[in-house]
This record gives sequence, C-alpha cells and structure tokens, in this order.
Amino acid sequence: MIASLTVAGLMTPGPMTPGLMIAGVFDANGVDLVWRALLVVSLAGTFTSTFYLGMTLVAVSRYLHNTRAELTAAQATPSTPLPPVAIFKPVHGMEEQLAANLESFFRQDYPDYEVIFGVRELSNPAAKIAEQVRARYPQVPSRLIVSGPPTWPSAKVFSLDKMIAGSSRSYFIISDSDVRVAPDFLRQAIPPLLDPKVGLVTCMYRGVPAADFWSWLEALGLSVEMPSGVMVADMMEGMRFALGPAMAVRRDTLDAIGGIAAVADYYSDDFELGHRIWAKGYKVILSHHIVSNVLTRRSPLRTLGDQLRWMKSTRYSRPAGHAGTGFTYAMPFGVLALIAGAALGRWQVGAGLFVLAWLNRMIQSVVVGWGVARDPRALWLCWLYPVRDFFGFIAWILSYTSREFYWRGEMYRFGKGGKIAPLERL
Repeated sequence: MIASLTVAGLMTPGPMTPGLMIAGVFDANGVDLVWRALLVVSLAGTFTSTFYLGMTLVAVSRYLHNTRAELTAAQATPSTPLPPVAIFKPVHGMEEQLAANLESFFRQDYPDYEVIFGVRELSNPAAKIAEQVRARYPQVPSRLIVSGPPTWPSAKVFSLDKMIAGSSRSYFIISDSDVRVAPDFLRQAIPPLLDPKVGLVTCMYRGVPAADFWSWLEALGLSVEMPSGVMVADMMEGMRFALGPAMAVRRDTLDAIGGIAAVADYYSDDFELGHRIWAKGYKVILSHHIVSNVLTRRSPLRTLGDQLRWMKSTRYSRPAGHAGTGFTYAMPFGVLALIAGAALGRWQVGAGLFVLAWLNRMIQSVVVGWGVARDPRALWLCWLYPVRDFFGFIAWILSYTSREFYWRGEMYRFGKGGKIAPLERL
C-alpha cells in the first residue's frame, strides 16, 4: 500500500525536511488540500475496518472452537434432569409468517415445557393467530394472558411481568414474536443454566428476509454485522449483555436483579437484562445455537426507521461503543477514496482502496454470515453485503440526529442511559 501511494505521488520516497513539507503544503491550493485530507481519512478508515475484519476472523475461530465443546456437552445432557420450562412470547400486531414462527415453539424436542403468549388486548390481530396455533397443539400446555394497557414505559416488559407471574416454573425462555427456532432449541439453550453460576443464555440470529429488496439488505445485516459485533465483544470482554430474540434465564436470577421490572424503563431491555445479571456476578453465556429472525415487508422509510431505532438504542445504551462503530465500516471509506482519488487525478489509488473495502465486506459476509450464522444468502449474495455496509453507516450517522423513534405504532423518546418515555400511547 505504501508503494502504491508513493507511485501515485501522495508520498515522496526518501527523507523529507520540514522545509520541503511546508513548501508542499503552500504549493497546493486549498481544494487539493481538502481532497488530500479526505484521501488520508479514507486510508485511515480502510486501516481500521481491515483491523476490525481481522479481529472478527479471530473471534469467529474462537466461537466455532467453543461451539464444538458446547454442542457436545448439550448433547450429552440426559433428558431426566432437564427442568420444566416456560416460554414467554409477547405478541403485538401482524407480522410476516407469524403463525409459523409461533408454531416452531410448539415443536420442541423437550420433555416438559409450556408456551405463554402475552397480548395487550384480545382485539389485537396477533391474539387470534396465537389462539389458532394453540388449538393446533393441544398436547402442549399453553395459554394467552391479556395484560391490559401498559403503565410502564416498555409495553413489552409490562406484558412479560404479567406472563412471568402467571407461571409457576423456574426456567424461562423470553423470545420475540418474529423469531423461529429449530426443534432442538430448548435442548441446546437450557443445559447451561443447570450451572448455578450461569444466569442467562443468549442466542445470536440469522436474518430471514421478506420479498422486498430492503428486507434482503436488512437480513444480511442481521446475519453478518450483528454476529460480528457480538463475537468480537465476547472475545474482548466476555458477554455483558443479552440479545432479545431468544434468551434463557432462571427465576432466581431475575429475582436477584429485582425482577423483570428492573428493565421496564428501557427499549433495550435485553441489553439491560443481560448487563444487570452480569453485574450481579452471574455468567452470561453466548449460545452455540443460532435462531432465525423473520422480517416483514415494509416500505424503505419504515426499514430505515427500524434501523435508526436500533442504532439510537445503542447510542444511548453504549455511547462509547456506538461511536467506535463508525470506524468498523469499510464501504464509506472506500467510496470516499474513490471520489477523492478521482478529484486528485489519482484514480488508481482511489479505485484500489474501493476494491479493498468491497473485498473486505465480502469476506466478512462469507465467514460470518455463512460460516457462523449459516445463512446461505450471505454466501451467494456476499457481493451485495458491501451495499448493506454502506447504508448501515448512513443509519449510524442519522442516529445522532434525533432522540425520537417509532415502535409498534407508538412514538417514544430516548433519555439518558437508554431509558425511554412514550410520547403517545394507543
């Protein structure tokens, strides 16, 4: 890379005296100085994103190594000591393939479990779907709990509190309505909780797109960007948070942090739940089991709105980490290099950095999206993931523009530490 820059005329081989450096600056006009500075920025961004890719590859190797050991341990756990489990599924509104998602939790290869749905009111269309699914599986204990209008900032956590109170079991699964799991999900997620030192088990997920283009981009992000960040965080400092789509937790662990009500003020209740359990001295385990997050067809603006909601949540929950995320993207710096290189007449340098950024994200898509999340789209659409990387950076920038967000038909505002306040409530 240094040789390329030298040939392109951006660097002069051999020692450069302060006098020559100053002369070079004053010889260049102001416009050239700006473009040269932007090219240097793009070069720095290429370095940080490449370094991040290297960290991701190491984290993937570590995760896959641990996965083999954890899978063997889970398979060796006999059925007899496996405890009864309650699966909590808050539902609200119609979603793509909602019935199939809910059904997957009734098809578990597990000796004793129940499924409890939570809904705000019976008139919600998701309640009808939940009742239909329950009727198809009479052999699985299940029920629907109507929470009523929420009095806590998080309607989801308010519903979960009613659901937890309605179960006498001590091992819980908390899972979103847009999640689909394999029949061995409970057998893989519950065994680590038999260790009293483990307080929570959380699962990564792969994206399952709807039919529209923006959904495909979003699904790639769920299969590649999300697990990359999680595995790197786990490698660097251990799991200090949880992922909302699928979590396994014990009742005594929840009681230790003050119950589920402790996270009632947060949009990122999953992050807060895992962090508070970790802060109490329990281990938070990143499971080897991957679940599916099924997306619903939405307009481009709604898709962007969802991206911004997640980004804003991270901005307020982990401000330093969110700020650092900007240096992990590759394509924005590749595009910047292409533009700056063309403006300076150094198109070879700009094109080289752009191609390097594109290859960077393709490698990440294949290694993480296919190698870890087992999403086949991340393999044969690896050429498209760089586009998702670029739009992810745009969403990251926009996350600093406001504090309001739209969630399940209602408007909220983020406050200090990631707490939320409803601006309107249906």
